[in-house]
Amino acid sequence: MKSLANKEQAKNLARFFKTGKGDYGYGDRFLGITVPRTRMVARAALDLPVAEIQKLLRSPFHEIRLLALIIMVLKYPRKPEEQKAIYDLYMRDRAYINNWDLVDLSAHHIVGPYLEHRDRSILRTLAKSKVLWDRRIAILSCFYFIKNRDFALAFELADVLISDTHDLMHKAVGWMLREIGNKDPQAERAFLAERYKKMPRTMLRYAIEKFPEKERKGYLAGLQ
Repeated sequence: MKSLANKEQAKNLARFFKTGKGDYGYGDRFLGITVPRTRMVARAALDLPVAEIQKLLRSPFHEIRLLALIIMVLKYPRKPEEQKAIYDLYMRDRAYINNWDLVDLSAHHIVGPYLEHRDRSILRTLAKSKVLWDRRIAILSCFYFIKNRDFALAFELADVLISDTHDLMHKAVGWMLREIGNKDPQAERAFLAERYKKMPRTMLRYAIEKFPEKERKGYLAGLQ
């Protein structure tokens, strides 16, 4: 991975992922490696033991942590005997899963599938965490359930997160509501009916993005 580093690209990525003081990605470091190249390396490393993946996940470099997560995502469906170890590593070391791209490419491929037939209360706990990325893991994990037309927990967490103050959570919750709408438009509309007026505008915009234009305008004007 370090042989693929690009200093100029690293600077661009640092700006894109908001690493300045006070920003959500403050202090993160980049090598300047594209995602396709990272995926190429991941595909060549699928036999890496979980203990070695942990070393990657704890790297100070964003792309190395991304590499660890891509390996975990690729291994999870292929190695049923390692699924618990992969899930346990993910949850134990989730402090290193500390930007939106890291969460978004992994939570619904690892946490969602692992919890499909298990107690999901950990997601309720994470949704109330003070840590932004815990909250994003909670709602993004529901993407797996949504794909299987299981909306209950996503709606429950959306209710918890509707008052979240962070823009990244507004986008994440709105995105998941939109995905529910893709599966069952009436289920999404029923949820919005009693809540849309108190939703952050960004959350609502994401949620209704695929509605007909007239209907979108109605929601945004508070007339629906």
